[in-house]
Amino acid sequence: MTPGSATDLESCLPQQAAGGNAVIDHALPLDGLVVVDLSQFLSGPYCALRLLDFGARVIKVERPDGGDLSRRLYLSDTEIGGDSTLFHAINRGKESLAIDLKDEADMASLRRLLARADVMIQNFRPGVIERLGLDYESVRVINPRLVYASISGYGDGPWVKRPGQDLLAQARSGVMWLNGDEAQGPVPFGLAVADMLAGAAVAQGILAALVRRGVTGRGSHVETSLLEALIDFQFEVLTTHLNDGGRLPRRSAFRSAHAYLAAPYGVYPTQDGFLAIAMTPIPILADLLGIEALAPYRDDPASWFGARDAIKAIIAQRLAEETSEHWLALLEPADIWCAKVLDWTELLESDGFRKLDMLQTVRRADDVAIRTTRAPVRFDGTRPGGAEAAPRIGEHSAAIRREFEL
Repeated sequence: MTPGSATDLESCLPQQAAGGNAVIDHALPLDGLVVVDLSQFLSGPYCALRLLDFGARVIKVERPDGGDLSRRLYLSDTEIGGDSTLFHAINRGKESLAIDLKDEADMASLRRLLARADVMIQNFRPGVIERLGLDYESVRVINPRLVYASISGYGDGPWVKRPGQDLLAQARSGVMWLNGDEAQGPVPFGLAVADMLAGAAVAQGILAALVRRGVTGRGSHVETSLLEALIDFQFEVLTTHLNDGGRLPRRSAFRSAHAYLAAPYGVYPTQDGFLAIAMTPIPILADLLGIEALAPYRDDPASWFGARDAIKAIIAQRLAEETSEHWLALLEPADIWCAKVLDWTELLESDGFRKLDMLQTVRRADDVAIRTTRAPVRFDGTRPGGAEAAPRIGEHSAAIRREFEL
């Protein structure tokens, strides 16, 4: 398939072999599609990474003088080949095209590339993309079949000009009041959850728009924001809040794990680690653990929420007396929903993780090699993987310019 070529409805259907049986196609679903990624940092590049894992070719457009700002966004003091591990993780397998957005000749080349692309992704600050002349209305004149994706901090409204940064979006979303114990105040997630969720949401939107394009032949504009993704992330508990009189969530004061769930739901220290226990009737748990102090709560399910801190404190005292493995050997055969809390070392060494085969080593021509993750999705039983590491700035510029006649 040539770059930017149309995929009509008939070509989306399985081809028939002699005898009427469908021919199995082992190509990835997005093979042949070209994605032009003008985004930086995390949300847009994460979306592009997922499309790449599904088979798309991703051309990352970067400034010649420094490239994507996340090349210098260090999560630790580790860098590989002059770039942060974060940049490597989220940009593996992409091609880098150096474009000076202030140079008219370069901008003309970029427009020619967009005319042949299938998808464009951008997460510029509001107003910037319009000044560049690359807003959706302008670009669809060049390529009406293009699926154009935008990620902002807050969508529309009074916050639109505010910095669209993950921690700030978390702060405005209410999500911090679901984490931690009641006395802790707001607790943010320990990773860029808004960026990841927004990237995943817009990837879903792009896939839906590509399906519609296969039917109608027309592209579309897919939009989301960090705030919208975080609101959707909370749909379950927000729905409860909206339909129970507007009461705010009240986190447990002790071993909290979910603001709306009763005891024993939480994480408890054992003699040698931690044990997570999910939804379990108190009488069953009391019998299995031999906790007589839970007797007042056995036949009063309402107390499992109302008195959850007291109940959890009793359970915690008992669990601290033995090792995690001791309790697992007792609880798992009884079909109690529980799990040992693993750190990364334990996770990576576990059979459950190894069976998933979610790690890979990607390499670059300058001998850079990095161990990183693979796609979380399998197609026909096979997990996509790739051998290419994240690119150097403009590493593929010459080849891309030749191919697309830029």
